[in-house]
Amino acid sequence: MKILTVAEMAIREMVRRRAVLALLLALPLAFYLVRRGDQVGQSIRFLLIGLAWAVSTAALFASGTSRPIEPRLRLSGYASHHLYLGRLAAMWLLGLVVAAPFFALVAIDHGDQVRLGAVALAMLFAVTVAAPFGLLIGAIVPRELEGTLLLLVVVGVQMMIDPADALTKVTPFWSSREIGTYAVDHTGDEYLVRGLVHGLIFTILATAVVALLSTLRLRVRMRAATSA
Repeated sequence: MKILTVAEMAIREMVRRRAVLALLLALPLAFYLVRRGDQVGQSIRFLLIGLAWAVSTAALFASGTSRPIEPRLRLSGYASHHLYLGRLAAMWLLGLVVAAPFFALVAIDHGDQVRLGAVALAMLFAVTVAAPFGLLIGAIVPRELEGTLLLLVVVGVQMMIDPADALTKVTPFWSSREIGTYAVDHTGDEYLVRGLVHGLIFTILATAVVALLSTLRLRVRMRAATSA
């Protein structure tokens, strides 16, 4: 119940920032439209990157805006896992809401050319990975400007790196790229399996690190508050 309460608070905070919500929709749409006219595969791959970038950015800002109220929630009986799991659930829900109209757009534009089920799965994993990744950046880099620049670097590398390079496998959104390739190019099932495994592993690891960093940070803040 406490996790749901934290999730509701995070959602309300994001809804109040209407400009942020508009940008969450504008970013994936711009990525999609850039390649829509000439390359079906590229337009969907760019859409997946734009979606992941938007959700990661939202999670990064959610991490920063919630930090000032965390000590009061802790004093009210909320454990550290209530806080980071609540924010994570909120970002997953927000990501799915943002992804839904884009899936409809792809279905209308290219429904007869791609595997729509796999496109939906690629979007799901883009959101699934992006939420803990954004929270992870927020936990590592407390200032929003530096966090945004770090996220920009990661996404830029993800977009520009050669798909055949081994380094792509350690990038956060490789899973949605592999599943997207399966959806668009009608490749073998190995692409789907690799994407699913990578996405699950990255999500678990990122969430675990967020949990560790959040718990340690809150303990330090609570001790400092008690000492004062």
